[in-house]
Amino acid sequence: MEFSLGQIATILGGTVEGDSSKKVFRLDKIQEGKPGGISFLANEKYEPFLYETEATAVIVSEGFSPSKSFKTTLIRVKDAYLGFTTLLEAYTQITKTTLVGVEEPCYMHSSSSIGENAYRGAFSYIGKNCEIGTGVKIHGHAYVGDRVKIGDGSIIHPGAKICADTIIGKNCEIHPGAVIGSDGFGFAPQPDGTYKTIPQIGNVILEDNVSIGSNSTIDCATMGSTIIKKGAKIDNQVQIAHNVVIGENTVIAAQTGISGSTEIGKNCVIAGKAGIVGHIKIADQTTIGANTGISKTIKTSGQTLFGYMAMDLKDFLKSYSIFKNLDQLQRRVQELEKKG
Repeated sequence: MEFSLGQIATILGGTVEGDSSKKVFRLDKIQEGKPGGISFLANEKYEPFLYETEATAVIVSEGFSPSKSFKTTLIRVKDAYLGFTTLLEAYTQITKTTLVGVEEPCYMHSSSSIGENAYRGAFSYIGKNCEIGTGVKIHGHAYVGDRVKIGDGSIIHPGAKICADTIIGKNCEIHPGAVIGSDGFGFAPQPDGTYKTIPQIGNVILEDNVSIGSNSTIDCATMGSTIIKKGAKIDNQVQIAHNVVIGENTVIAAQTGISGSTEIGKNCVIAGKAGIVGHIKIADQTTIGANTGISKTIKTSGQTLFGYMAMDLKDFLKSYSIFKNLDQLQRRVQELEKKG
């Protein structure tokens, strides 16, 4: 697909400095730009590449002033980074909408329904009594279990598994290998030391505009629902246990684990490898640092927590400054003791 620089400037609400009829058909890094490609410059440390790049066009911010001559054509926008993000979104939307129809072989039970402009990739499976919305894309080798509902515009990527009774809202994206609605970790200890499996009869609900990363797992509820609220973004390899609730617009980075029945507030940021125990609540707008362990309810919103076990970031940094000097302090104490 080719687009003129004038068309791109219109999409971005920007202006072209040069020939607006030039065509581009590829998105490039500025340091790897070639003819036919469009790049962006948002970080000043990449400015030297502007004067070397062979890209047909580069998106820059309105206030940018080049320090020497260059060959490329500039598209000026209010914010270069946001402008390029908008372009990526437009490109992605165009490529997504081109996938329509049914590839064979694939399977959908006769009791299920699917809306217009949908896509079913080869070897995909749709079980009984499913309701699939308009424009949904179900890629090859994806599995959709019985009684699943998927809202308009959602995408199920290759190899993702959507287990029975899951409800997925509009414009959600489930990346390759993710498993939504598998059994929660429920086992009752017995007098003889063995464990009895507790049936997990609930489901998972993903509200609108939720993204689930590759190889992440979200367990179904023991009873009721595990809920990921609208706008939440879950990275790759995240484990969310049964009956957890994730608040609106909360983001969770890779390898985080959240134990059962915990409630995470809205607009929280949880960094990689964080661990959160079960049956607690995390207040809105909480930031949890990488490798941080949360063992109790966080009641005050807006805190930044770090460490194991977690404490206020400022307190942690003060404590750490002492900790890293412990060897020095010990020697001083020993010297004082000798003098005493």
